[in-house]
Amino acid sequence: MSTSWPDTARLLARLQRAQQAAGTAGVDALLITPGSDLRYLLGVGGSSFERLTCLVVPANGAPTLVVPKLERPGYADVPTDDLGVAIATWVDGDDPYGLAYRAIGARPRRIAVADMMPALHVLALRTGAPDAEQVLAGPVLRELRMRKDNAELAALRRAGEAIDRVHARMGEWLRAGRTEAEAGADIAAAIVAEGHAQAAFVIVGSGPNGASPHHGVSDRVLEQGDVVVVDIGGPVPEGYNSDSTRTYVLGAPSEPDVLATYQVLQRAQQAAVDIIRPGVTAQTVDDTARRIIADAGFGDYFIHRTGHGIGLDVHEEPYILAGNTLPLEPGMTFSVEPGIYLPGRWGARIEDIVVVTDHGVASLNNQPHDLVQL
Repeated sequence: MSTSWPDTARLLARLQRAQQAAGTAGVDALLITPGSDLRYLLGVGGSSFERLTCLVVPANGAPTLVVPKLERPGYADVPTDDLGVAIATWVDGDDPYGLAYRAIGARPRRIAVADMMPALHVLALRTGAPDAEQVLAGPVLRELRMRKDNAELAALRRAGEAIDRVHARMGEWLRAGRTEAEAGADIAAAIVAEGHAQAAFVIVGSGPNGASPHHGVSDRVLEQGDVVVVDIGGPVPEGYNSDSTRTYVLGAPSEPDVLATYQVLQRAQQAAVDIIRPGVTAQTVDDTARRIIADAGFGDYFIHRTGHGIGLDVHEEPYILAGNTLPLEPGMTFSVEPGIYLPGRWGARIEDIVVVTDHGVASLNNQPHDLVQL
């Protein structure tokens, strides 16, 4: 995978900021295994196996990529010399955990391991330095990743425009007589055709299945009058993700309260977006949507947080939920996606990705919010 984007200067700045953040957090080193954090720092996400691949970023000193010799070609495009990243390869029978500790340069007292590091590596690292405290690297790196720069925002904007084009075509696939799975397969193909590297997820929740927020698809046959929740997304080639939900109805709704209930949801979603600006807390956004839904009598049917951050991961910081007093800042990107889910009947959700601007908010999704009749 080429690392032509992001460019070397941006990667170098990220590594330097990661080292500074590690020092500020009081950790001797960040230990980053394959995943989105590695992609953020090196431009290549890699793959996680039973053999240890780990980027060691000490608070002081040069970073080192510890990598099995057989996996080394996968990192050939990383400009390690320009980044000042040393390479330490190993073969079966060697001790890669010892290599990681030697890369830190001193016996560590506190190390921050990647949030999604496999347990077999976490425990092996613990055995190799039993006196070192292990903490999560996520709280350190989130301070870098939460605020997107202009290049990241441009990639997220392209992702939003691409998923909007898929939603605009939904009438091609949602028809009575087809199964959710059949429609979902067509939608997944369109996600790629419209500019994504892959379809990360496709939810087609029809009728009672729409009351399950993370339903997926099934062999249920779409029927006239069904309310259908479609939640879709995936990464564009740069690795940044889309995530957008719209709710559709096949012909006239089969239940009389659908439109009035959906209008409550519209008001809640719009009010939550409208309140976003620098300094407003994440929990204030959640409370704004939740209060409108609760006041209309549907509080028990809004069963998840109002939103989640998005970038190289579909779900990342900041999380828009009760208790999160984090003040919003320019460059933060996240979903605003309240929902109402009536078990055994139907559900509805409206989801946009938004970015906090210097003076307010901008949406990266611009498909209509109305209940779309097909």
